[in-house]
Amino acid sequence: MSTSSAFNRTSLLFAASLLAVVFSSSQVAGADAVGSASSVRLKILSCNVRVPQPEDEQAGDGWEARRQLCGDVIVAQRADVVCLQEARGYQVDELKRRLPDFDSTGMSLPVREVVQNNAIMYSRKRFELISSGGFWFSEQPHVAGSFGWDTKSPRHANWARLRDRDNSAEFIVWNTHFDHIGQQAREEQARMVIEASAAFDPVGIPQVLTGDMNAKASNRAIEVLKEGGWHDTYAALHGPRDPGFTFHGFKGEARKAKGGGGKIDWIFTRGDIKPLNAEIIRDGRDGRYPSDHYFLSATLELPINAK
Repeated sequence: MSTSSAFNRTSLLFAASLLAVVFSSSQVAGADAVGSASSVRLKILSCNVRVPQPEDEQAGDGWEARRQLCGDVIVAQRADVVCLQEARGYQVDELKRRLPDFDSTGMSLPVREVVQNNAIMYSRKRFELISSGGFWFSEQPHVAGSFGWDTKSPRHANWARLRDRDNSAEFIVWNTHFDHIGQQAREEQARMVIEASAAFDPVGIPQVLTGDMNAKASNRAIEVLKEGGWHDTYAALHGPRDPGFTFHGFKGEARKAKGGGGKIDWIFTRGDIKPLNAEIIRDGRDGRYPSDHYFLSATLELPINAK
């Protein structure tokens, strides 16, 4: 059985069940929310906060050593939505303590220690959570912890549909983390995101996709996302040239001496939504960094009449 045929046989069930999968949801409001009479602004972050590892502890980069800095960097951005990757439950809880007006939603990994890999944090003062859900990157996308192709470990995508309490503008946020080993897996994961997000297109809701894709712009997985209707916020404002690495291994700009690499963290948009600003957040303190990845931000404008 070919990969494509197996995927196609599961895709109808996947698409049909996507909108019915609803999970219960588990702030310092940011960007100027006033756009124009017919639009509204929001600021969103994508933050791979690095799952705690023993080798990081030994090097002085463990979570306890950087949790204050990580929170400081995120709080300083004054975002409305913060999407996390590699976040264990207690890391999410720590960041929510720093952002007491935020709630979060997202599936947890049901193996080993509970991990809320791709949590979506949002300002509950500003937004109402309409629905949320997710799926696993496999040929059985609603089997928790399943994985396929040449992926190294279970991966998944989360989504949340949010409504602005002041003006009823709605949008959908997707947050994910593609596989770091399997190229076929990354391409299939991109295709699943495209198919899932397309299910919302008939109702015309603007969408945002954040994540660590473990793929540079030249990677076929990123090309698949773009061909499927997703637009890179950074390139839209700064041009197509790769801005340089976002994974730095706790080295910061010193990683340049080792050749660096390209941007593998992304904020995409789909539908009637306009990027106004997009930045790579390179903040650190005393030679230390909040994670082994730089965080990303984007300020977006979407229509108030979005439904």
